[in-house]
Amino acid sequence: MSWANSLSFLPNPSPLIIITSLLLVIAIPLILHLVIYSTTSDTLPTILLIGPSGAGKTAFATLLERGRPAATHTSQIPFTVEVSLPVKTPVASSRFRTPNDPTWEVTRKLLIQDTPGHGKLRHHAVDIVRKPQNLQGIIFMVDAADLSSDTSEGPRQTAEYLHDVLLQLQKQVTDSKSPKARKEIPLLIAANKLDLFTALPATLVRTKLENEITKVRKSRSEGLLDSGIGAKDLDIDEERNWLGEIGAGRFEFSQLEEFNIQVNILGGNVTGAEGSDVKQWWDWIGGIL
Repeated sequence: MSWANSLSFLPNPSPLIIITSLLLVIAIPLILHLVIYSTTSDTLPTILLIGPSGAGKTAFATLLERGRPAATHTSQIPFTVEVSLPVKTPVASSRFRTPNDPTWEVTRKLLIQDTPGHGKLRHHAVDIVRKPQNLQGIIFMVDAADLSSDTSEGPRQTAEYLHDVLLQLQKQVTDSKSPKARKEIPLLIAANKLDLFTALPATLVRTKLENEITKVRKSRSEGLLDSGIGAKDLDIDEERNWLGEIGAGRFEFSQLEEFNIQVNILGGNVTGAEGSDVKQWWDWIGGIL
């Protein structure tokens, strides 16, 4: 029997089968593409952007989203933008992937959640830290020029805000019944406006904030002593609300490593005469994704 004759025994497909097969051939790649590339906001990693008013948070968020900072005003409510890491910024979880990998682009997407910096509206940020969803890291932005002042209330207010956020992260570790119940949430202190002559460099920003947090910690402890709480309850409450190493005279960010809280301080500027310089902040973000 010849090969041509053997084909005659095959059933003749109907037009419906042919059309269905063609549709499947076209549809399956499209579905796979959507599954790989379409990531909803519910599953994207989130970076929480917090800090005092005027530090440059909203300008930074728009810079990451649009490639240039937009004119901003004091935020009243939190808002979220979806951004993608620059091509040259490495991603820790994708160090073995190449741009040809279908998942490469997805791993570079994230959400930046900006929050108001006004004292009466900071509860938004604390609530997010208390109940994180897909929270990958926190950027606490400060005005490095404002921190150089010894007369304004800026340094003190900045330190109080940072103290409260770090204490909340610490409590989530100490109050947890299981050491593995809470994952590590790294925090970056982004020292903004380093293009200004009066701005403190990153190393001095660290020293300034540590000194100011030391004062906050001391005043909070003295407040408990004056509250009239019983000695036993006072010891428990003071220990729970003491940031860092118990009994340490001076606060240092390194004390938080005991609670699996990693704090980095990196400088940059969102705006400036020569443009933006946020590469170190991008690199930090890529390093935690």
